[in-house]
Amino acid sequence: MKTVSAVAAFLVIAGAVPAASAAQATDAQALEIAKRLIAFRTVRGAGNQTPAAAEYLKQQLVAGGFPAADVTVEPVDDTALLTARWRGTDPKAPALVVSGHIDVVEAKPADWQRDPFTPVVENGYLYGRGATDMKLDMALVVATVIDMKRAGFKPRRDIVLAFSGDEETTMKTSAMLADRLKGAEMALNVDGGGGLYGEDGEPQYFTIGAAEKTYADFQLEVTNAGGHSSAPRRDNAINQLSAALSRIGGYRFTPQLSPITKDYFEGIAPRQTPALGAAMKAFAADPTNKQAIETLAGSTAYVGQIGTTCVSTMVSGGHALNALPQRATANINCRIFPGVKPAAVMAELQRVAAEPAIKWSDVTEGSNPTDASPLRPDVTGAVKKAMSAVRPGVPVFPSMSAGASDSMWFRSVGIPSYGISPIFLKESDDFSHGLNERTAVDNVPLAVRYYRSVLTDLSK
Repeated sequence: MKTVSAVAAFLVIAGAVPAASAAQATDAQALEIAKRLIAFRTVRGAGNQTPAAAEYLKQQLVAGGFPAADVTVEPVDDTALLTARWRGTDPKAPALVVSGHIDVVEAKPADWQRDPFTPVVENGYLYGRGATDMKLDMALVVATVIDMKRAGFKPRRDIVLAFSGDEETTMKTSAMLADRLKGAEMALNVDGGGGLYGEDGEPQYFTIGAAEKTYADFQLEVTNAGGHSSAPRRDNAINQLSAALSRIGGYRFTPQLSPITKDYFEGIAPRQTPALGAAMKAFAADPTNKQAIETLAGSTAYVGQIGTTCVSTMVSGGHALNALPQRATANINCRIFPGVKPAAVMAELQRVAAEPAIKWSDVTEGSNPTDASPLRPDVTGAVKKAMSAVRPGVPVFPSMSAGASDSMWFRSVGIPSYGISPIFLKESDDFSHGLNERTAVDNVPLAVRYYRSVLTDLSK
């Protein structure tokens, strides 16, 4: 063993195996950055450590060769945003933006098996809040660009790292970043897309996130004069609101299909159960197919892919046990198909509720309706090339996210945005926003190679 180690050490010094050693060093740096990021409690409110986490990332980038003047951390309220510009050889070429977010959702240590802000690598997994959403991806990108810069790569267009600090809440910094980067060629969102492992650990498929549904909250309010509970009135605020909510709960919006969801259903259909796969193929061929709609609508995993969905999420009413309610309110949360306006959805819900006494209000915060990004050949080509190199034979197709991310802000200012995270998860391992969040560390070396390939191709 001593002899082998001595030879290996000589080869590294002599430069005979620089590629392998450099790759291992980058992989190790990515995992270390991810662990350090997880240890920062980057949660909105008192004690928010997002500014400190952003400063840590700046230190890493500057140590990796970025001029300090090109890496900016800007405090905003209790959080912060970070931008880092790697200047290209052609100052006239529109920039390539790499977006992500430093903040995470709240995690209560008492509820977790391990402290959520103490990173642990165990049994092949990285555990901690942000292990999936999305501190590991951020660490992978940072380590990759540092490695590319040290290796002497020179992008033609500027590469701008744009990391927001409140994507999980108000998205104020997300909107600021998008507005400042108007005119960029595109945004690569490392908080979207991704791959699926089967429960046997074999990769099944990979998706490029090219669209997002629009988030919306509508408040319903009924007010009455109230009175003594011993003298009931017909216009009871709780009853009126409840009847309207029941009608909304039984309503289904007209199913919709886009080029992105069509490709998605056709791509994943062969990997589903026979019944579900047949429904996907049938819906992709005809979005009015009733049997296919019923099958897909019965799946919590895919009901959000066939159109707009709206559900009751909160309700409040009354002021005393022995009094008629003077006020009752509810919240309807909607995830709206791209291209459909929230005002049209609220108007449709009003018709379905059929209750004139209800006052309707759009109380949405931190959302911005946008259309899908075009499926650009350069993007899909770069992603497919990179994926085929690290996971040969894995099919790649576009997808639409039922959630919201920073991509909507870039799309809103005319910058096409694409979710391209190379992280693969089993369905049983997806605990983002939940307890005991974890991601398999075998993703790390493949993800670094993938990011290097994609960033090289799209920054030319």
